[in-house]
Amino acid sequence: MAMNRMEKPSKIGKICVYCGSGPGTDPAFVAAARAFGAILAKNGIGLVYGGGAIGIMGAIARSVHEHGGEVTGIIPKFLMSREQALHGTHELIVTRDMHERKQKMFEMADAFVAMPGGVGTLEELVEQITWVQLGRHRKPVLLANIKDFWRPLCALFDHMKKLEFIRGDLNFDLLVADTVGDILPMLQNAAQAVPDTAASMTTVVPDQM
Repeated sequence: MAMNRMEKPSKIGKICVYCGSGPGTDPAFVAAARAFGAILAKNGIGLVYGGGAIGIMGAIARSVHEHGGEVTGIIPKFLMSREQALHGTHELIVTRDMHERKQKMFEMADAFVAMPGGVGTLEELVEQITWVQLGRHRKPVLLANIKDFWRPLCALFDHMKKLEFIRGDLNFDLLVADTVGDILPMLQNAAQAVPDTAASMTTVVPDQM
């Protein structure tokens, strides 16, 4: 079984952002994506995202690029037309399938942020949380709770904890930021708080989890 060595990050270099391929009905969602893109670029932190040119995905990628930041889009070949792959503004990695896409996102990112989105965004987020539960990585995971978008999910997690389906060693640290300005400081603090003992923790690559 192939293993990767996870090292304690001294700083966050790239953040993977999961988000919708649509804009949603509230303009605040796209505005938040554009604001966070500017913050990433200003702080020299690269964006890893799903590679699309539309919706919240396109908004954050264009914002990072417009402000001089580094963008890496990762998209499966079969989604290049459907999600209108964004060309010309960043590195675009085309994968064979969704599994390879998620593996590359995991490998390239030092932290994960879920902005408003649909079922795909939720699936990617929950997969990262599951890997944290199982001790496969210690990278920070954060909900960008724009306009209370993730409140129902947080309530569901609380419900699961109350009924002890999330308990003991299955508990996990999930960051929740209500404003865009809080996202990066919370991620950086969480990365710095990873114990030194975690620096030598081994993790299998995602497709072997």
